[in-house]
Amino acid sequence: MGQRNQTISDLVVANHILAMEGILDGFGHVSIRDPQRPDCYLMSRSLAPALVTESDIVQHDLDNNAVLTTDREKKLYYERWIHGEVYKARPEVNAVVHSHSPTVVPFASTNAPLRPLLHNASFLGFGAPVFEIRDHVAHSDLMISTAELGKAMAATLGSAADVVLLRGHGNVVVGPTIQIAVFRAYYTEINARQQLQAMTIGGDSVVYMDAGECETTDKIMRSVAGRPWDLWKAKVAASRA
Repeated sequence: MGQRNQTISDLVVANHILAMEGILDGFGHVSIRDPQRPDCYLMSRSLAPALVTESDIVQHDLDNNAVLTTDREKKLYYERWIHGEVYKARPEVNAVVHSHSPTVVPFASTNAPLRPLLHNASFLGFGAPVFEIRDHVAHSDLMISTAELGKAMAATLGSAADVVLLRGHGNVVVGPTIQIAVFRAYYTEINARQQLQAMTIGGDSVVYMDAGECETTDKIMRSVAGRPWDLWKAKVAASRA
């Protein structure tokens, strides 16, 4: 399988994994930077993630337009601005996941910061800032529906964080590979669940990972992200057998 075909296959699998694991439902989307054209990215047409096939994948430029004439007939995701603006701002990012991950949303809408409690979520130690859309537009639908909002969201993500929370909406997770981005999207939700449980039990006494632990552990987690990817991929295949 050629590099481009493998990239498209991985993108389809990523959609199915995140839907299977409850990170995405009928909404949300995943993209990957085009390995042959870094000034473009690949993402499905507007479709529920569990239903995505290779024929649904559309090449977008970084201004979030479909590149090929035939693709212009396909309806694109309303919030595709998230992806192009992140890829512009973060050249080291090669995959982006936007979800409405259910346990994460409360952390975006309260003063309780999302912090790394679980070692698999050590990447949260590099920041999980909250994007407040009211600072940019009044009476919005809370969605990233313009290039201006996409730029502002990418600025909130900044140069170091791997996760940005969207108040009343969801989150955006980035990674250097699609396997790592999927890993981070999954463990952002798992950490949120466990942090909520720990806060319920221990209140202010919860012990979180410190900066040094996060830096050390994230290196390990990056190196082993392929293990759960292979498991999730096998589960997706078995569910379709």
